[in-house]
Formats: sequence, structure tokens, C-alpha cells
Amino acid sequence: MIIDSHQHFWKYDPVRDSWINGAMKIIQRDFLPHDLAPVLKENNVDGCIAVQADQSETETTFLLNLATHNNFIKGVVGWVDLCDNNLKKRLEHFAQNKLFKGVRHILQAEKEDFILDQAFMDGISELAALNLTYDLLVFPNQLKNSIQLVSKFSNQKFVLDHIAKPPIKSGEINDWKAAITALAKNPNVYCKLSGLSTEANWSSWKTSDFTPYIDVVFEAFGTDRIMFGSDWPVCLLAGSYSKNKDIITSYIQQLSPTEQAQIMGLNAMDFYNLNA
Repeated sequence: MIIDSHQHFWKYDPVRDSWINGAMKIIQRDFLPHDLAPVLKENNVDGCIAVQADQSETETTFLLNLATHNNFIKGVVGWVDLCDNNLKKRLEHFAQNKLFKGVRHILQAEKEDFILDQAFMDGISELAALNLTYDLLVFPNQLKNSIQLVSKFSNQKFVLDHIAKPPIKSGEINDWKAAITALAKNPNVYCKLSGLSTEANWSSWKTSDFTPYIDVVFEAFGTDRIMFGSDWPVCLLAGSYSKNKDIITSYIQQLSPTEQAQIMGLNAMDFYNLNA
């Protein structure tokens, strides 16, 4: 199976979704399962993981409802307030739905030290008991604290979203590379090959722009901890779904069929417990 490990749905709200600003007009509209289903079919993708884009339990409920009624949505990474004193009950509430696979907080919008805030870490400590994953959405400057976080919770499954958004447009790589290498030494951390094109020049990127960065990811994580993700519909800012998928598929042509199958679906199925 081919699984898109990272995509979003929303009913566009200009106030709530103010992050979708001027230059992003192409995605200032609703994106729902009926929009994605034909795209997945066209690209021979069997299913997807829907990831939160808004920090509210309303969003989590919205995504779970979509997943319940659309069987190509194999799992949901929702949002729950990890700093809430009532967190355990909230997690247990959502975990009653087997499609609830994990949690994400938009850490890239927080200060660097938030990652090591005690209340946040206390929240992370509640996930493993319910077999829930955690998606790390961070910028390169937040990787140092992310490394400390994942090392404190060796039994917790983490996945790095968008390879931590390195500065592909400028071509800088060294500091990010060192941090990625250190992060990957923790075997409980996976990495999504997603969100690449939107870190490059949206209108003029070439597939070769990404090669040095993907090289680093493969050297650090190996083929059994990497998964394909489209970041649809955000990826549409820098090209079609197919064009973004081709960044990954063209790179992995050098790998064995087994390794390609891992990256395009099997690793996501394992990480998000889709077989269950």
C-alpha cells in the first residue's frame, strides 16, 4: 500500500486560518475529502493520514468525523492541549476512536524553550500508555531542544514533520544537517519526507535542489524510519500533488523494491499502527 503520511483538511475561515495569507491565495478555500479522493486515485495512493492544522479539539473531532465517513483516511493526528490538567481524560476520550492515532502541537509557533516546558513534557508522558504518536513540527533552531525531548521519552514514538523545514531556498545545510544527524540517533524518532517544495523557491525549484537534504535524511534515519508525505493542500503553493510526490519517487528509484515500499507506505503503517 502507498500511504500519504501527511495531509490536511479544512473549511476555510479567514480569521482562524489567518496563517494562509496573501501569497497563499491558492489555498484560501475549503479542502475536503471529495477534493483529495480523486487526487489520491490519480497518483495510485491508497490512503492518508489527516493531520491537524488548527489547535482545537473541535478540529480533532472534525477530522475524526471525516475519517469515519471516508475509508481512505486511515488515521488522524489531532490536537489536544498537552498542558491541560485534565489531559488524561481528554486523551482517553479521543482514543476510544481507533482512528485517533496521535497528537501534534504547532511547536514552530512557540518559543524555543516551550519544548522543554515541564507541563508540555508531562503531557508527552501520557501518550505512550495509549499507544499514541507525536508529530514534531519544528524549525531548525528548535531541533536542539527537540533532541533533548525525544531522548527523555525513549518509549514514545515521534516523527519529524517536513524534515524540520531546512532553508532549501538559500541552500544552507550544515547546522541543520548536524542537528538531524543527532536527532536520528534516537531510534524512537521517524522522519517525514514532506513539505519540501514549500521551503524552496515556489515557482522555480528543481528536483535536484532537494537531493542534498534528502541525502542527509537517508544517511541519518535509514530506510526503515522514513515516510512519504505530501503536505496537501499546502504543497499546492509550489506545484501539483503529482509533482511533489515525484520529488520522493524519483529519489528512491535507486533503492530496492522493498525499501521503496517501506518509504511509500509500510513505515507509515507501522508508525501509526494502521495494521491494527
